[in-house]
This record gives sequence, structure tokens and C-alpha cells, in this order.
Amino acid sequence: MTRIRKAVIPAAGMGTRFLPATKAIPKEMLPIVNKPSIQLIVEEAAAAGIEQVVIVTGRGKTEIVDHFDAHPALEDLLRRGGKEALRQEVIRPTQLVKLSTVRQQRPLGLGHAILCARELIGDEPFVVFLPDDLVDAQVPCARQLMDVYDATGKSVLALMNVSRSETSQYGIAAGDVDPSDPRLLHIKTLVEKPSAEEAPSTLAVVGRYVLTPDIFDYLAKTNPGRGDEIQLTDALAAMAKDHGLHGWLFDGERFDAGDVGGYLLANLNWARKTPRLWDLVQQYVKSHQR
Repeated sequence: MTRIRKAVIPAAGMGTRFLPATKAIPKEMLPIVNKPSIQLIVEEAAAAGIEQVVIVTGRGKTEIVDHFDAHPALEDLLRRGGKEALRQEVIRPTQLVKLSTVRQQRPLGLGHAILCARELIGDEPFVVFLPDDLVDAQVPCARQLMDVYDATGKSVLALMNVSRSETSQYGIAAGDVDPSDPRLLHIKTLVEKPSAEEAPSTLAVVGRYVLTPDIFDYLAKTNPGRGDEIQLTDALAAMAKDHGLHGWLFDGERFDAGDVGGYLLANLNWARKTPRLWDLVQQYVKSHQR
């Protein structure tokens, strides 16, 4: 099997849930403490062993590319000011992976965004990271899926259990649990955002996917579905019938940074990793308790 070296980050959405903040700033550049959320995604990719990341952008997303580019004037200013630690933080995003971009010219859905990266990915398996989904895990979520792919040779989706009342917010998977590991699911059914009554399970697909290059052919043949968009779920369901598809109940905590409440919780989670900041949060909460 071909070793997984590449990843795709679809980042062409307009971020309407964060208006007016995202009127002039890409939602992927909103900070989690002091880092843009998309940097956390690229850091996960690098930690998982990914060497090249393709970011699918749209109109008004130039700040994302700028963030991962060198800034010699700023670096020199910090160096002359004796702020070496901060200078290294500015340099770090430029050194994580080899970065490429491709433009999604029309908002035709997640499936279409991934299809836009076909030429840069080529005939290789790859990882898809949805930038709204931040996962805090000891072993990177992507690495967990890559290990499953290495063992099985099949595409793998990240799964988590949700309440039945939440199934309409996710793609939902159902299938057979592998007898050797209860976290591994042989997917038979995929349904995009079903109602609680229609959901075949409560196993929700989270924004991490390891996909074989076969997916591109299925995406190219997929007709527009919900919202008149090319749905990745529809292509995956078709591919599962022909090639098989796995799901993995990953270890880690997932935050929906595309939702205002989830974004706030993500900031609190990453602030917790810095004692000084966490002390400030705790003091604030304590002082406002009644």
C-alpha cells in the first residue's frame, strides 16, 4: 500500500455562523487562544506524519495563505527586539508541512471542494481535515485513522457517539462491529443528517477521513443532493458498496469550532493547557458565581 503523505483541508466556506466577525476575516483564522484554528489543524496533520497539505480556498481567503508564508520584516523586528521565542512562534507555521492551495470557484459543497484537489493529490490515499472540527487527543485523530488504513487498506471515517436528538446535525454511519476491536465498524449505511426517527444509529461522522483515491471517481459521478451541493456522504455511500468502508471510534475530545458555543469551549480547552490563562479563567468564573 502507498504510504499516506498528503492531506486536504476544505476551507472555502463563508463562515456565516460567525457573522459579523467573518465579514472580513476567514473563519479559519479566528484564534483559539493565540493561534488561528486552521494552524491547529495543520499541526495535527504534521504530528500525524503528513508532509503535504492542500488547502481548498475561496474568495476572501488570502489571509490563510499569508499566515503560512514567511514574514521576513516581522521576523527581523522580533529578532532585533530580542524576542526570539516569539520569533520562533511566527516561523513555526511555515515549517510544519509543504503547503499548496487550489481555488473552489463556486460553492458546490464539500464533495466538490475535495474534488478540486484531485490533481494535486494524484493517485494516492490522503486525509481530509474539516477545519471546523478540532480534536484534542494524545494520539492525533488523523494518526489513529491512518493506522487503521495501514492495517486494512480501506478508507476510514472518524466516528463518535451522539444523542439521538443530535443525529440531524451529522452524517450517520451504521454497520457491523469488527469482532477483534469494538471501535472498528464495517460501514454498511451512511445517511446525511437524518432525523432522530430515521437515523440508522447514533454514530456520527466527524471531520477526519482517510480516503483512497477511488473517491475522486465517485465524487465526479455524484449528482447534487441536499442543498444542491455535491455531498461527500453520497459518494462515500456508493464507494462503500464497491470497495468497503471503515469507521473508527477515535480517542479524544472533539470541538465544533464552526459553532459559537463550540468555539468558546475550544478556547477554554486550549487555555486550560496554559496554567496562567487557566488561573485567569477560574478566577473570573469564581468571581461571577452567585
